[in-house]
Amino acid sequence: MQHTISVLVSNRFGVLSRISGLFSGRGFNIESLNVAATNDPNISRMTIVTIGDEKKIEQITKQLNKLIDIIKVVDLTHESFIDREMVLVKMNAEVRVREEILRIVEIFRAKVVDVSPGTYTIEITGDEGKIKGILLMLRPLGIKEVVRSGRIALSRGRNSIN
Repeated sequence: MQHTISVLVSNRFGVLSRISGLFSGRGFNIESLNVAATNDPNISRMTIVTIGDEKKIEQITKQLNKLIDIIKVVDLTHESFIDREMVLVKMNAEVRVREEILRIVEIFRAKVVDVSPGTYTIEITGDEGKIKGILLMLRPLGIKEVVRSGRIALSRGRNSIN
């Protein structure tokens, strides 16, 4: 099962390395990782997506909590949360498929952010289902490159890990 783990950390040199070392040293894979400072420049929030059963995830969260510079660890998977990812897709924009690409972009409420004679670059922001859906529709039309930001997530409502 896929788990989304939110981690507040001290914004210091080496924290990311220690966390990724914890995962690799125990044979856990990180499916997605996003890190950025919060409204407090001394604290960063990491959103880690990994796959594992409850026992494995419990082990990961316990090990994370033991690391220096970890402020709080929350597995959001069993909570109500909002998640988003941004994807940039560079498309072959041959004349015969341009209208179809633009129609798909409009349906998924994405944006064309760059146009050149032979390519369109599309920005897509949304949850995993939306991202999978638009990529499935665009793939037959000629995707050249894809870059993904990784998932970010927050608890819904008043719940907060601060």
